[in-house]
Amino acid sequence: MCGRFTLFADPAELMAAFPGFEIPADLPPRYNIAPTQPVAVVPNDGQRRVAFFRWGLVPSWARDLSIGNRLINARAETLAQKPAFRVAYRRRRCLVLANGFYEWRREAGRKVPMFIRLKSGAPFAFAGLWESWRGPDDQELLSCTIITTEPNALIAEIHDRMPAILPRQAYEPWLDPAEKRPGELQVWLKPYPASEMTAYPVSTLVNNPRNDTPACVERE
Repeated sequence: MCGRFTLFADPAELMAAFPGFEIPADLPPRYNIAPTQPVAVVPNDGQRRVAFFRWGLVPSWARDLSIGNRLINARAETLAQKPAFRVAYRRRRCLVLANGFYEWRREAGRKVPMFIRLKSGAPFAFAGLWESWRGPDDQELLSCTIITTEPNALIAEIHDRMPAILPRQAYEPWLDPAEKRPGELQVWLKPYPASEMTAYPVSTLVNNPRNDTPACVERE
């Protein structure tokens, strides 16, 4: 599962990580992004432009948006079968921009928050899906989910799942607006190399989504 993540990087870092993408120069730093909040994504609409979607997928057929609270993650292994994800997997994919995420490790009967990022510190992209939903007032809501996969050796010591981090060569095929067969995309939804990642314990400040400050990512 991926239930919290971060995106704090200056424009130069983001442009280096996502060359050719239109990224707002005033993107606010986020140290504790939580479900139902707006997240920075690049949808496969051909624009190559960052937009802000609600985290928690709300399928077009949903009766109300509360279903999104349960659909913050989508398992890579069952995307093609699950009614909430199978159409979006073929047609509506996105990059979810991040530079780190949190998982909680059990130690002596308590959960210790761990901050996980690339050793380089560079921003990266989770594989995501997006949807458009219209409520009773006919207002459009754009929402997304983060795909998870099996953990690599580093994450396996912390949690039994990890978000699917896309290598840069996957950005173009993932963002292709054309409809895709599941078999064409599954190759990218695998554990990111553990050798390129690092993890360390942080304060329990991150347990409360109202805390969104640099202190959340400071090493304990």
